[in-house]
Formats: sequence, structure tokens, C-alpha cells
Amino acid sequence: MRIRVNVKRVGKRRNSVEEKVCLIDGCPKSVRELIVLVVDSQVREYNQRLFKSREEFGEHSGLLRCMTRGEIEEQSQSGKIGFGESYGEREADEKEAQQNAIQCFEDGIYRIFMDGRPLEALDEPLQVTEERVFTFVRLTMLAGRMW
Repeated sequence: MRIRVNVKRVGKRRNSVEEKVCLIDGCPKSVRELIVLVVDSQVREYNQRLFKSREEFGEHSGLLRCMTRGEIEEQSQSGKIGFGESYGEREADEKEAQQNAIQCFEDGIYRIFMDGRPLEALDEPLQVTEERVFTFVRLTMLAGRMW
């Protein structure tokens, strides 16, 4: 199933949000299922990028890569220039990522909105269609002293 997700655009020059399509397996019936399916999709994408990077460079991964002026200019439009490599060596674990995402939702580290309406509980029933738009917002804790 295809769902639409609002994502903060990469880079600091443009603090805008854009809509992306996320491919998930199945149709979630609750917030918990939505989180699990989205996490699974993102873990697969991450692991595929990691595999592609390893496959592309293999034993030569320590070589210095270079970019053309055109590639730099194209990427500068998003505010971030990179080689598209995954520098981590460890593949993401689906079960661990699912548990972490569920725990973070319960702890209030991030919120999920469906068509602008907040989703409050993990067992809240959902009616997901391809027209619905989901927004995941990571909350930032403010640092400071309380007197």
C-alpha cells in the first residue's frame, strides 16, 4: 500500500515540509500497526542503501570519491551535499527498530498526525486510505534550569 507522509526537507536552508510516498506492506488497522509498517519500510530502504554502497565500492570503500560541479550544484538545491553513502557498517534490525519506535511514541518523543488530527494511543483504530496524509513530528525537549 502507498501512504503519503509529510517529511521535513533535508538541509537547513529550506525549513520546508514536503509530501513523500511511503510503500508499506499491508493496510494498518491501528497506530501500532502503522508505526511497525512504516519502520519496516524505512529499515528496508536503509539496508538497501547500505548494501548498494558496499556492492558499489566493496574492498575499495576507503577510496576518496569526487563529485562533478553539476552534481554539487544539483545537490546544493536541497541544502545538503553528500556522496549518498551509508557510513554505518551495521544493518538496521527490524525488530529492534520497531520496539524503539513504539517506545518513543509511548514516551512522547514524537507525535503522529493523520490529516492534521493527532493520533493519541497505540491501539487507536485507523481507516487508512491512499488519500490520507500522515505527519510524523519529532519533539525537541528544551534545555534549561527550573528555579
